[in-house]
Amino acid sequence: MTCKKSGINGLYAITPDCSDTAELLRRVRLALAGGTQLLQYRNKPADADLRLVQARALRKLTLEWSALFIVNDDARLAAEVEADGVHLGAEDGGLEAARTVLGKNRIIGVSCYNRISLAHEAAGAGADYVAFGAFFPSGTKPAAVRADAALLQQARAELALPLVAIGGITAQNGAELVQAGADALAVISALFDAADIPSAAREFSGLFTGKNLNRKSAS
Repeated sequence: MTCKKSGINGLYAITPDCSDTAELLRRVRLALAGGTQLLQYRNKPADADLRLVQARALRKLTLEWSALFIVNDDARLAAEVEADGVHLGAEDGGLEAARTVLGKNRIIGVSCYNRISLAHEAAGAGADYVAFGAFFPSGTKPAAVRADAALLQQARAELALPLVAIGGITAQNGAELVQAGADALAVISALFDAADIPSAAREFSGLFTGKNLNRKSAS
Protein backbone atom coordinates (compact mmCIF):
# COMPACT_ATOMS: atom_id res chain seq x y z
CA MET A 1 0.00 0.00 0.00
CA THR A 2 1.07 3.57 -0.56
CA CYS A 3 1.49 5.85 2.39
CA LYS A 4 -1.84 7.52 1.65
CA LYS A 5 -3.72 4.25 1.51
CA SER A 6 -2.36 3.21 4.89
CA GLY A 7 -4.06 6.25 6.43
CA ILE A 8 -7.49 4.63 6.91
CA ASN A 9 -7.36 4.47 10.67
CA GLY A 10 -8.59 6.27 13.77
CA LEU A 11 -11.37 8.83 13.60
CA TYR A 12 -13.02 8.93 10.17
CA ALA A 13 -14.96 12.21 10.18
CA ILE A 14 -17.91 12.47 7.77
CA THR A 15 -19.34 15.89 7.10
CA PRO A 16 -22.95 16.68 8.03
CA ASP A 17 -25.42 17.91 5.43
CA CYS A 18 -24.84 21.66 5.48
CA SER A 19 -25.78 24.18 2.79
CA ASP A 20 -23.83 26.97 4.53
CA THR A 21 -20.30 26.46 3.24
CA ALA A 22 -18.73 28.86 5.72
CA GLU A 23 -20.36 27.03 8.63
CA LEU A 24 -19.31 23.66 7.23
CA LEU A 25 -15.70 24.82 6.95
CA ARG A 26 -15.80 26.22 10.48
CA ARG A 27 -16.87 22.89 11.93
CA VAL A 28 -14.42 20.90 9.84
CA ARG A 29 -11.58 23.22 10.83
CA LEU A 30 -12.40 22.57 14.50
CA ALA A 31 -12.35 18.82 13.88
CA LEU A 32 -8.98 19.09 12.17
CA ALA A 33 -7.69 21.19 15.07
CA GLY A 34 -8.70 18.30 17.33
CA GLY A 35 -6.48 15.92 15.41
CA THR A 36 -8.79 14.54 12.71
CA GLN A 37 -6.65 13.12 9.92
CA LEU A 38 -9.33 11.56 7.73
CA LEU A 39 -12.37 13.41 6.34
CA GLN A 40 -15.14 12.33 4.00
CA TYR A 41 -17.30 14.92 2.25
CA ARG A 42 -20.93 13.84 2.19
CA ASN A 43 -23.85 16.14 1.38
CA LYS A 44 -26.77 14.21 -0.12
CA PRO A 45 -29.25 17.10 -0.49
CA ALA A 46 -26.78 19.47 -2.20
CA ASP A 47 -26.90 20.09 -5.94
CA ALA A 48 -23.87 19.54 -8.15
CA ASP A 49 -22.74 23.16 -8.05
CA LEU A 50 -22.75 23.32 -4.25
CA ARG A 51 -21.00 19.98 -3.95
CA LEU A 52 -18.23 21.21 -6.23
CA VAL A 53 -17.78 24.44 -4.27
CA GLN A 54 -17.73 22.63 -0.92
CA ALA A 55 -15.51 19.79 -2.09
CA ARG A 56 -12.95 22.24 -3.47
CA ALA A 57 -12.93 24.22 -0.23
CA LEU A 58 -12.60 21.08 1.89
CA ARG A 59 -9.80 19.75 -0.32
CA LYS A 60 -7.88 22.97 0.26
CA LEU A 61 -8.52 22.85 4.00
CA THR A 62 -7.48 19.21 4.38
CA LEU A 63 -4.27 19.91 2.50
CA GLU A 64 -3.50 22.70 4.95
CA TRP A 65 -3.86 20.20 7.81
CA SER A 66 -2.21 17.26 5.97
CA ALA A 67 -5.39 15.20 6.31
CA LEU A 68 -6.76 12.63 3.88
CA PHE A 69 -9.83 13.71 1.93
CA ILE A 70 -12.43 11.26 0.62
CA VAL A 71 -15.52 12.15 -1.44
CA ASN A 72 -18.72 10.17 -0.92
CA ASP A 73 -20.44 8.56 -3.90
CA ASP A 74 -18.91 10.53 -6.77
CA ALA A 75 -15.63 9.39 -8.33
CA ARG A 76 -15.71 12.15 -10.94
CA LEU A 77 -16.09 14.85 -8.30
CA ALA A 78 -13.25 13.24 -6.34
CA ALA A 79 -11.05 13.38 -9.42
CA GLU A 80 -12.04 16.96 -10.24
CA VAL A 81 -11.04 18.30 -6.81
CA GLU A 82 -8.01 15.99 -6.58
CA ALA A 83 -9.31 14.22 -3.50
CA ASP A 84 -7.38 11.29 -2.07
CA GLY A 85 -10.20 8.94 -2.93
CA VAL A 86 -13.88 8.05 -3.05
CA HIS A 87 -16.29 6.03 -0.95
CA LEU A 88 -18.85 3.93 -2.83
CA GLY A 89 -22.22 2.63 -1.67
CA ALA A 90 -24.35 -0.02 -3.30
CA GLU A 91 -25.83 2.40 -5.84
CA ASP A 92 -22.74 4.48 -6.63
CA GLY A 93 -21.35 2.58 -9.61
CA GLY A 94 -18.83 -0.20 -9.75
CA LEU A 95 -15.37 -0.18 -8.25
CA GLU A 96 -13.77 -0.85 -11.62
CA ALA A 97 -15.39 2.25 -13.11
CA ALA A 98 -14.24 4.37 -10.18
CA ARG A 99 -10.72 3.01 -10.53
CA THR A 100 -10.72 4.00 -14.20
CA VAL A 101 -11.65 7.56 -13.24
CA LEU A 102 -9.30 7.88 -10.26
CA GLY A 103 -6.30 5.78 -11.22
CA LYS A 104 -4.51 3.11 -9.24
CA ASN A 105 -3.05 5.34 -6.51
CA ARG A 106 -6.27 6.82 -5.15
CA ILE A 107 -8.24 5.30 -2.29
CA ILE A 108 -11.51 3.50 -2.96
CA GLY A 109 -13.64 2.40 -0.04
CA VAL A 110 -16.79 0.31 -0.30
CA SER A 111 -19.85 0.04 1.94
CA CYS A 112 -20.58 -3.60 2.75
CA TYR A 113 -23.40 -3.01 5.25
CA ASN A 114 -23.79 -6.26 7.26
CA ARG A 115 -22.58 -8.68 4.59
CA ILE A 116 -19.15 -10.28 4.74
CA SER A 117 -19.68 -11.59 1.19
CA LEU A 118 -19.75 -8.03 -0.14
CA ALA A 119 -16.48 -7.32 1.65
CA HIS A 120 -14.80 -10.31 0.01
CA GLU A 121 -16.10 -9.18 -3.38
CA ALA A 122 -14.81 -5.66 -2.79
CA ALA A 123 -11.42 -6.94 -1.69
CA GLY A 124 -11.19 -9.11 -4.79
CA ALA A 125 -12.08 -6.14 -6.98
CA GLY A 126 -9.32 -4.00 -5.52
CA ALA A 127 -10.96 -1.98 -2.75
CA ASP A 128 -8.58 -0.22 -0.37
CA TYR A 129 -10.90 -0.48 2.62
CA VAL A 130 -14.38 -1.78 3.47
CA ALA A 131 -17.03 -0.30 5.75
CA PHE A 132 -19.68 -2.09 7.80
CA GLY A 133 -22.74 -0.77 9.61
CA ALA A 134 -24.95 0.54 11.00
CA PHE A 135 -23.79 -0.78 14.37
CA PHE A 136 -26.12 1.41 16.42
CA PRO A 137 -29.29 3.40 15.71
CA SER A 138 -28.40 6.27 13.40
CA GLY A 139 -30.20 9.57 12.96
CA THR A 140 -28.53 9.97 9.56
CA LYS A 141 -29.83 6.62 8.28
CA PRO A 142 -32.59 5.45 10.64
CA ALA A 143 -33.62 2.59 8.33
CA ALA A 144 -30.08 1.26 7.81
CA VAL A 145 -29.47 -2.45 8.18
CA ARG A 146 -27.76 -3.40 11.42
CA ALA A 147 -24.36 -5.01 11.86
CA ASP A 148 -22.76 -6.35 15.02
CA ALA A 149 -19.32 -6.69 16.55
CA ALA A 150 -19.11 -10.35 15.55
CA LEU A 151 -19.09 -9.28 11.91
CA LEU A 152 -16.03 -7.11 12.57
CA GLN A 153 -14.30 -10.01 14.29
CA GLN A 154 -14.99 -12.26 11.31
CA ALA A 155 -13.84 -9.63 8.83
CA ARG A 156 -10.67 -9.02 10.84
CA ALA A 157 -9.86 -12.72 10.66
CA GLU A 158 -10.62 -13.07 6.96
CA LEU A 159 -9.56 -9.79 5.36
CA ALA A 160 -6.29 -7.88 5.19
CA LEU A 161 -7.98 -4.55 4.36
CA PRO A 162 -8.66 -1.71 6.81
CA LEU A 163 -12.12 -2.03 8.36
CA VAL A 164 -14.35 0.99 8.96
CA ALA A 165 -17.34 0.90 11.32
CA ILE A 166 -20.23 3.34 10.88
CA GLY A 167 -23.68 4.05 12.26
CA GLY A 168 -24.66 5.77 15.49
CA ILE A 169 -21.13 5.60 16.88
CA THR A 170 -20.16 7.63 19.94
CA ALA A 171 -17.02 7.78 22.04
CA GLN A 172 -18.86 5.63 24.57
CA ASN A 173 -19.98 2.79 22.31
CA GLY A 174 -17.09 2.96 19.85
CA ALA A 175 -14.56 1.25 22.09
CA GLU A 176 -16.16 -2.17 21.64
CA LEU A 177 -15.94 -1.82 17.86
CA VAL A 178 -12.25 -0.94 18.02
CA GLN A 179 -11.73 -3.95 20.26
CA ALA A 180 -13.62 -6.13 17.76
CA GLY A 181 -11.30 -5.10 14.92
CA ALA A 182 -12.36 -1.73 13.49
CA ASP A 183 -9.41 0.26 12.18
CA ALA A 184 -11.50 3.41 11.89
CA LEU A 185 -14.77 4.77 13.30
CA ALA A 186 -16.86 6.83 10.88
CA VAL A 187 -18.67 9.56 12.77
CA ILE A 188 -20.98 12.43 11.86
CA SER A 189 -23.29 13.68 14.62
CA ALA A 190 -21.23 12.73 17.66
CA LEU A 191 -18.41 14.83 16.27
CA PHE A 192 -19.92 17.73 14.35
CA ASP A 193 -22.89 18.29 16.67
CA ALA A 194 -20.68 18.28 19.76
CA ALA A 195 -20.51 21.43 21.89
CA ASP A 196 -16.71 21.17 21.76
CA ILE A 197 -15.71 19.64 18.42
CA PRO A 198 -11.92 19.54 19.02
CA SER A 199 -12.42 17.75 22.34
CA ALA A 200 -14.81 15.27 20.72
CA ALA A 201 -12.23 14.55 18.02
CA ARG A 202 -9.53 13.96 20.63
CA GLU A 203 -11.83 11.64 22.59
CA PHE A 204 -12.50 9.49 19.53
CA SER A 205 -8.82 9.40 18.62
CA GLY A 206 -8.01 8.29 22.14
CA LEU A 207 -9.98 5.09 21.59
CA PHE A 208 -7.21 3.92 19.26
CA THR A 209 -4.18 4.74 21.41
CA GLY A 210 -3.98 1.38 23.14
CA LYS A 211 -4.70 -0.49 19.92
CA ASN A 212 -1.87 1.27 18.09
CA LEU A 213 0.52 0.55 20.95
CA ASN A 214 -0.45 -3.10 20.93
CA ARG A 215 0.21 -3.32 17.22
CA LYS A 216 3.67 -1.84 17.64
CA SER A 217 4.57 -4.23 20.46
CA ALA A 218 3.35 -7.19 18.43
CA SER A 219 5.36 -6.26 15.33
